[in-house]
Amino acid sequence: MYHYVSQPPPDADIYRKDLSVTPAQFESHLQAMVTAGYRSVPLVDVVSYLATGRPELPANGVVLTFDDGYTDVYENAFPLLQKYGFTATAFVITDFVDSQRPGYASWSQLAEIHRAGIDIGSHSRDHADLAGRDVDFLVWQALGSRQMIESRLGFTPRLFCYPAGRYDELTARVVRSADYWGAVTTRQGATHTSAAPFELTRVRVRGSHSAADLLRLLAADW
Repeated sequence: MYHYVSQPPPDADIYRKDLSVTPAQFESHLQAMVTAGYRSVPLVDVVSYLATGRPELPANGVVLTFDDGYTDVYENAFPLLQKYGFTATAFVITDFVDSQRPGYASWSQLAEIHRAGIDIGSHSRDHADLAGRDVDFLVWQALGSRQMIESRLGFTPRLFCYPAGRYDELTARVVRSADYWGAVTTRQGATHTSAAPFELTRVRVRGSHSAADLLRLLAADW
């Protein structure tokens, strides 16, 4: 689970620093994974495998996700993913993209990376806390963001990411009803089962993580 792939600004707070991996650092992560024999796997393939047993997944597969859809995913991460033959899923906040909020990728940039094999998933319409909300609000966030991606990019997104990892049982039910196939949380873990495709765990990559740190995280039995 990555967020920013850029050098944090001088006035960055502890959260921005924690969520920021520099381009050089990100490249070292990709190099280390290639050297260690990891193979890039689309998240949608993992979700499909949990549901149907297909497609077959490699034992050393690794899934990369990027939350929030920042411009640096397009400018910095995307060229490196292509260089090392990795795919990924970028979760975007659709209202932020639509309003051309500074710091967030544009629809044309997202279309370009999608054509190149990077999947695009929903991170809601406006990154609101989805825990404890009513059905109408959840439908607006889940279905509304799905429909916006469909209208702007021409395909149906199948994956959802709960903003800030905040959700409850009703949230998961509404996301499922909006025709998503799975959803990711911010909870730490790398073991997935068919019983919980809408509560997929991930491994957070922090700004302090070296390539060696990342390999240790990937090798751990979560």
